[in-house]
Amino acid sequence: MELFLIDAIGPFFRDYDKGRINWSKIPFTHLQTSGPEADTQWEKIRSDLRHFAREVTTLGYNAVTLDDLAHLAHHPLHEATVTADIKFYREQFRQIFDILSEEFDLKVFLTSDIMPMTPAVENALGDKPAEMERYYLELVTQVLDDFPQLSGLILRIGESDGNDVKDTIRTHLHLRNPRETNHLLQKLLPHFDSRGKKLILRTWTVGAHNIGDLIWHRGTLAETLNKLDSPNFIVSMKHGESDFFRHIPLNKAFFRVKQAKIIELQGRREYEGAGEYPSFIGRDCENFARELQEAENVVGMSMWCQTGGWHRFRRLAFLEGNKNPDIWIRFNVATAIYIFKYGLSVEKSIEEVVGLERAPATLELLRYADTLINELLYIEDFARQKLFFRRVRIPPLLNVYWDCLFINHAVSKVLRHFVPDPEHVLRSGEAAATYFPNMIQLAKEADLPVADIEHMRDFFSILLLARRYYFLPYDEVLADRIKSAKKKYKARYPEGTRERYRIKVSFEPFRIRRRTLAWASTLLLRKQRGYRIFDHLFTLNLLGYAFKLFKPRNPKDMPKFLRKSAMGVDVLFK
Repeated sequence: MELFLIDAIGPFFRDYDKGRINWSKIPFTHLQTSGPEADTQWEKIRSDLRHFAREVTTLGYNAVTLDDLAHLAHHPLHEATVTADIKFYREQFRQIFDILSEEFDLKVFLTSDIMPMTPAVENALGDKPAEMERYYLELVTQVLDDFPQLSGLILRIGESDGNDVKDTIRTHLHLRNPRETNHLLQKLLPHFDSRGKKLILRTWTVGAHNIGDLIWHRGTLAETLNKLDSPNFIVSMKHGESDFFRHIPLNKAFFRVKQAKIIELQGRREYEGAGEYPSFIGRDCENFARELQEAENVVGMSMWCQTGGWHRFRRLAFLEGNKNPDIWIRFNVATAIYIFKYGLSVEKSIEEVVGLERAPATLELLRYADTLINELLYIEDFARQKLFFRRVRIPPLLNVYWDCLFINHAVSKVLRHFVPDPEHVLRSGEAAATYFPNMIQLAKEADLPVADIEHMRDFFSILLLARRYYFLPYDEVLADRIKSAKKKYKARYPEGTRERYRIKVSFEPFRIRRRTLAWASTLLLRKQRGYRIFDHLFTLNLLGYAFKLFKPRNPKDMPKFLRKSAMGVDVLFK
């Protein structure tokens, strides 16, 4: 392995006070572009980036990712205000690129969604594929030529800006099938070859259009990558067939794709507390590294230490003067590169981070936390099931999503349907919850943040109550305990003093019979990667039309979580 990437967007989130933050990209609307406030903000960003670069290069990372092409490439079709902002951003990022590449010898990669647009560009180009392709090629070649510090671009073709993004520059899903994607890559690659730059394609998608199964479908992947034989082309894949979750095996595509490839890992676990408590990936990294020894042409790894998710957790990694410690993120970021680059064990990696004396207690604490994550945050009997809906693999974490815990009758019914042995699930959760007294003591011994373990204990105690509600007969006493626990949790962790989970509680009956649920899951979900005849006839085609026909006419009639999180539920039916 020779390429060790890490995202460097943390400094751009300083003093970003929005209640629930979109961590998928630099919040450009938060950045000042004029006046003394802009000078102060950008000077702080440069200072933070120097500190960040010093820390990650010491660990062994040799490349960083930054956002994004759309905000650094000007075009004659752009609005005057957009042109002015881009001019300012180009001046600022040129300094940033110089700092990272010249002072720290870091390769710099710029991200790009396909396709970045503004209202003026959309009006001018309409829905003309050839014109849009020409427009995008102009943006790419301009940035590569104007910023020689760049080592290349990282393309994301299967996800675009979330519904919450208010920037004039917004990205939209453009490529709809493997043929279109391959065609664009064939057009792009000669420009990278002639300049000696790298083109990295992420296979991550959210399931939209015929390209939506790129992350796991071997046929879609093969057609997309057909005849892309350039030495400057790299395929970037998340470690599983879904997002950054546990209980999903290593993606088999690593053993089928012949092109150079890198594995994506996440140190700031967006579905597992985002650094608020220990969610250690060291053991998974050891397993992935061992399995990848059998794969050819794996040239590196990409670590997301800040990027990912829509949540209120706001710990920033590797920045000086953090209000809250980033140690749990550091454990993941450091251990991953120690394993993949230097071949160290988890035990030796933790020794390198905390020292020989603190290592035993730290390792024992992380082992306990690992068990709690796997057996209480996740419901293991559900998480290990391989289920697909349309073009996506169903996430193994159903009742907790980003910063939300859902305790309601609908979740209960779904989990009861899929979990064959509720008693085992209850016992494993109860057993795991007994670890917290030892964990608090170990945190004290290892000089690690005790308050974080206490927060983990308090939230996981509600998870345990939720599990009882999911799998036991309804009990008013239990319902009252859940309401009381939620109230105490909110009182102990009030907004503005500490980031915390949102606990969504409703005991209203979910009006669907078990027989109907079983029938619907059999028809709509499948346990195999390949599509059934029914999927080709209905799930992949007619269901999309049915969703458009029957979804509420007033968007506010749809739950806020479904319509405002990320790209919204609509994208699943495209």
